[in-house]
Amino acid sequence: MEKYIPLLARIFLSAIFIKSGIEKILDPANTQDYMTAKGIPLAGVLLIPTIIVLVGGGLSVLLGYKARWGALLLIGFLIPATLIFHTDFPNQEVNFMKNIGLMGGLLMVVAFGAGELSLDRRNSSSVNH
Repeated sequence: MEKYIPLLARIFLSAIFIKSGIEKILDPANTQDYMTAKGIPLAGVLLIPTIIVLVGGGLSVLLGYKARWGALLLIGFLIPATLIFHTDFPNQEVNFMKNIGLMGGLLMVVAFGAGELSLDRRNSSSVNH
């Protein structure tokens, strides 16, 4: 049973990033408008790397492929995103705390890896055999 818990955690943890990236792909104008309203310069240019980080980092954590790097990438995204978009308390307090919790979960991936049921583990096992 224990081998399934990290997989389940990665599914839950990555879902928000993948969903957010897909939403930005489907409605880029809304995201650009929001970024511009928050004072982000070159919002249209920054939207592409934002999508890459969200979807790429999310898939990395989900699949457990280079999961530590994917988690670090997402943490690197969350820190400025949280400080720029979610410090309007009390309106954004829940989103601020959600992002803190997400960073905590991602730090667990950084510290302990993706677990037994992951591409990282599969690749390291095939190299050793």
